[in-house]
Amino acid sequence: MVVIGGIIGSGIFINPYIVARTLDSSMLVLAAWIAGGAIALAGAFAYAELGALFPKAGGQYVYLRDGLHPLAGFLYGWGLLLVIESGAMAAVATTFASYALRLVGRPDAAPAPLAVAAILSLSLVNYFGVKPGSRLLNVLVVLKVAALGVLIAAGALAPAFAGWFSASRAAAPDAPSTLLAFGAALVPILFAYGGWQSANYLAEEIQDPHRNLPRSLVAGTLIVVVVYVFVNAVYLRSLGLEGLASTPTPASRAAAIMFGSLGDRFVTAAITISTFGFLDLGVLAPTRVYYAMAADGAFLRSLARLHPRYRSPWVAIAIQAIWSCALALTGRYEQLLNYVVFADWIFFGSTVATLFVFRRVLPLEGRSAGAFRCVGYPVVPLAFVVAAAAVVLSVVRADPVSASRGALLLAAGIPVFFWFKRRAA
Repeated sequence: MVVIGGIIGSGIFINPYIVARTLDSSMLVLAAWIAGGAIALAGAFAYAELGALFPKAGGQYVYLRDGLHPLAGFLYGWGLLLVIESGAMAAVATTFASYALRLVGRPDAAPAPLAVAAILSLSLVNYFGVKPGSRLLNVLVVLKVAALGVLIAAGALAPAFAGWFSASRAAAPDAPSTLLAFGAALVPILFAYGGWQSANYLAEEIQDPHRNLPRSLVAGTLIVVVVYVFVNAVYLRSLGLEGLASTPTPASRAAAIMFGSLGDRFVTAAITISTFGFLDLGVLAPTRVYYAMAADGAFLRSLARLHPRYRSPWVAIAIQAIWSCALALTGRYEQLLNYVVFADWIFFGSTVATLFVFRRVLPLEGRSAGAFRCVGYPVVPLAFVVAAAAVVLSVVRADPVSASRGALLLAAGIPVFFWFKRRAA
């Protein structure tokens, strides 16, 4: 549930039109979503071995700290708290509030108060421990997958757009090559597939993590790949290639064709549920990174405090909630998020690269029998690292100013790291 909830947000309801606008045929659109799923699965295989090897709170932070350098782990946590996760929570909370208000007939109301209320209420739920937060997440994930399942089933039964599968359009004279266009289409797809790493944050709180963490990563990612490919097939089958490429709200338009006037309300409710579940996971999982950093003496010591009764990192939850609320109220989080969004895939690629380090220093012969091994090593993790680098370069090429500012924002964490290191000495 954590893996599926970490991946499925609002992107699958919106992003497919960007892909259809970039590529020239329905088959290429579906191939791109399958290729993106294969890359996500490659990442999940690598994270599964890392998680089984180090079932510690903090996940990605631990692998970067031990596999590359403590500074690499710190910069990941620094960026996560400063803008990557807190900014994403503010953005998702605002999206949730906008759709929730639309659902109840108040689309003109300001979303900020409800966005703040959502962050605070979910932080309170997770304050009472991992079980209340995860149980709520389970319910929300079931509801969002069920909504997508209804969309897929209805799309399979509804009349198809004539020639939808073989549809294509002539490329414009100044259009990039098919290969470059395919690469460009993978950027929004890979952003939509990101999130499988959320389970690794919680590794220390999972029963039998050596067995259950790899299973959940692989199974959860596979389920999302299947759902995403079928949902895109429904969009193409209902709207056609040109119809999908021309609407920024393909889910609403497809649902309106299949369900009539109820279609818009159905999709609005689905996005409301999906974003609320994504927000719950944003509180549940990443706070374990700040806890792990503080426990190492690499960050504020108070973040390592566990509640005496609920065993939750309540100080970390509170600080992230306060900062996320501040970003939601100011509205400046969007600019910050654009600066650092490329950093997510820098850290994805760097984290999978640590697998090569650990294979060298911790050979398989010295591990327990039955320990999970990344499928297709070394080709599969190497392909993922190359794909991550391509995503980062694509973002830099598209918006070099924001990328450079994001790099500076991350670099600002370097003196902070050495200050904490000196203080802990």
